[in-house]
Amino acid sequence: QVQLVESGGGLVQPGGSLRLSCVASGSFASIGLMAWHRQTPGKERDFVAHITGGGSTNYADSVKGRFTISRDNAKNTLYLQMNSLKPDDTAVYYCKSKIRPYYALFENDYWGRGTLVTVSS
Repeated sequence: QVQLVESGGGLVQPGGSLRLSCVASGSFASIGLMAWHRQTPGKERDFVAHITGGGSTNYADSVKGRFTISRDNAKNTLYLQMNSLKPDDTAVYYCKSKIRPYYALFENDYWGRGTLVTVSS
């Protein structure tokens, strides 16, 4: 059973910082692309950033220069460092990863349950 569990969300003032983490657990052979997405009530889930297994990154325009995605392959952990936070960054943040379980020939997409980030004074 492959699971992704996010942590690190909370309430922060505008201009503040938070660091999100996402840990993959279970029985799997490999982890490929890892990504963060976010969603606010009544809206679609939006892409925030992704990182390949080799460390290449890509960001949504709205977070470039403020957010940094990284991963620790030895710990099966994904991070999102969020700086200069704005009220518009308020959302539930979800971790998504392409993971190949031992029983599978190909990678599957897995999602965490999300962690809430609230930016407010």
